[in-house]
Amino acid sequence: MKSASRKAFPWHIIVFLTPALLIYTAFMIYPLVDSLRLSLYAPTPENPREEIFVGLANYQRLFTDDLLAPRLQGALRNNFLFFAVHMLVQNPLALLLASLLSSQFIRGRAIYRTLIFLPSVLSVVLIGFIWKLILSPLWGRTLFEPLGINPGPWLGLPETALPIISLVSVWQWVGVPMMLFLAALIGINDEIIEAARVDGATAWDVFWKIKFPLILPTVGIVAVLTFVGNFNAFDLVYTMQGALAPPDFSTDLLGTLFYRTFFGFQLQLGSPTMGATVAGVMFMIILVGVLLYLFIFQRRLLRAE
Repeated sequence: MKSASRKAFPWHIIVFLTPALLIYTAFMIYPLVDSLRLSLYAPTPENPREEIFVGLANYQRLFTDDLLAPRLQGALRNNFLFFAVHMLVQNPLALLLASLLSSQFIRGRAIYRTLIFLPSVLSVVLIGFIWKLILSPLWGRTLFEPLGINPGPWLGLPETALPIISLVSVWQWVGVPMMLFLAALIGINDEIIEAARVDGATAWDVFWKIKFPLILPTVGIVAVLTFVGNFNAFDLVYTMQGALAPPDFSTDLLGTLFYRTFFGFQLQLGSPTMGATVAGVMFMIILVGVLLYLFIFQRRLLRAE
């Protein structure tokens, strides 16, 4: 009777999960583990193709070398600036757009949602190439001069290159957090909103005292996705700047530093092992950020519930 009452092992779940798990392991887990392994090796002086185990020497070299350390510090600083622009501009803008487009009084909401989300599904290379033409002093003149703006070499100036690229990235990806916020706002029970309005709450009070606390889990998820995406950023910066960094490496992020280090662009000490070391630093930063979210922000949300 005991054996008959036991539930059969759900083999069908294993069957469905195995293909996805194998593909994810082959293309995500294995490259990550192999990259971390490679960061613990260095080419031998006699034969650069041969590698020897050096432990954490590459990380020490990355943080102390006169050539590599300033580049790493600059990339970290730029990456945090890139992340700050997305957190302070993209996500509040996405929340504002989601609040407006969740209103039943706005006509053509579906059209606006589609237009705002459309850049997110376009190729990053296409986006970067188009904006590079728009922002160039030659091609952008016909667009900016009628607006009274004198187009300059914004992508070539250290003080404007990274903010411009950050805003282009915001324009492209603002639709993703907007849709996440929109889904959370639409999921709020209308009876709660109506009860607040009957009690005399204004639209501002309804949003900040009722809607926003209810979508805090979504806010946390959007923040984590923004953090991970920004510290993995590479393609847009590379498309708009190329392999060679501008003066003072003003647009160098960790992703582009990894690329230049791995292939040796503008870095005489670049090598695959040092590139893997930069990738290891990127992985640790992202891991620490995600763990902080899980153990601090997520726990506070669970306690509040």
